[in-house]
Amino acid sequence: MRRSLLPSLLLLLCPVLPATAQQVLRQEGRAYAPASGRLLYRETHWLQGPPSARSRLVLYRCADGRPFARKWMTPQGSAQTPDFAFEDARSGYQEGLQGSAATRTVYVREDARAARVSRALAIPPDAVVDAGFDAAVLGHWDALQAGRSVAFQFLLPSRQRLVPLRLQRSGAVTWQGQPAEQLQMRLDAWFGFAVPAVTLVYARQSPRLLQFTGTGNVRDERGRYPQVRIEFPDAPTPASSADLLGARQQPLVAACAG
Repeated sequence: MRRSLLPSLLLLLCPVLPATAQQVLRQEGRAYAPASGRLLYRETHWLQGPPSARSRLVLYRCADGRPFARKWMTPQGSAQTPDFAFEDARSGYQEGLQGSAATRTVYVREDARAARVSRALAIPPDAVVDAGFDAAVLGHWDALQAGRSVAFQFLLPSRQRLVPLRLQRSGAVTWQGQPAEQLQMRLDAWFGFAVPAVTLVYARQSPRLLQFTGTGNVRDERGRYPQVRIEFPDAPTPASSADLLGARQQPLVAACAG
């Protein structure tokens, strides 16, 4: 089965801190098919802790709101290189990164019947792991605004390797009535395969991700990674510890209707 080589950088994952220890924030996202505008799935994110050491939980939901996948992200090393764990209950697919800051293990399980395949991997200082991409963008915001490009090594769990990517500002835009900045990310070397460019839109004031357009990291029912446009129109809002606990424990469905 062919797999996309560039998982969605978005985001994101699951807090393991006690729900009462720090403020909990919640944010909603929606993933659309770029061509038709059809709603593919929803994302509900819970964030906990400061940006430099933030934990996240994401529930991926069917269009009707039922959750089918969950992702966890917990601090490890820098904000760019968190541990994470993703599971999709529709197929049993899993992927993640775990271990100490010096030596990490990346793993993949193709489906519920397959064995987990793991590989030890050294994570260099310029590495970016999953939703740690957002920390990389914000950490280099001034350089990007000045027109300088940013190079880094991005983890592809499906390939169990790091690949060089380059991010650069492409221009000012207006997104749903607010001033924003558009960024584009491309593969920074030739590996014998093509990777479609990813376009990101960030709010200009108090930068935060508004839109991601590119190859998603959630496979469809046929095991393919579709092109998606994921929108986050509203900033995170306070949530209760009960909401967070419920999200951690909510059962996942094995199929989405339709």
